Amino acid sequence: MTDPIADLLTRIRNAVQARHSSLVVPRSKLKLELVKILKHEGFIEGYIEVDEGPQGQIKIFPRYDEANTAIIRGLQRVSRPSRRLYVGKDDIPRVRNGLGVAILTTPRGVLTDRQARQAGVGGEVLCYVW
Repeated sequence: MTDPIADLLTRIRNAVQARHSSLVVPRSKLKLELVKILKHEGFIEGYIEVDEGPQGQIKIFPRYDEANTAIIRGLQRVSRPSRRLYVGKDDIPRVRNGLGVAILTTPRGVLTDRQARQAGVGGEVLCYVW
């Protein structure tokens, strides 16, 4: 697999579209940080780390509203292995005029667009979530 982050986003997108109650993805440090941000921003109910297999897994529970509509409306991979997108602290994008979240890898770790602006750091834009 050449792009594990795109695989994670696609699995979440497919599970949400099929209205699954949970999904399982292979664990890595970066994926775990992405899932923590999704939980903190309220896009997923929660997650559990499962020590199974050589690297472990992450079980993710998507969040739905009372009408059984997914909270996650869209996921978009921005920076890819073939085309990286780096932004400075003054060029951090706003997703859907602040209704969405841009997730970045920075020298201070994986941060949302708001956290990166507040910390005054730029980095690689991983994805947009709205």
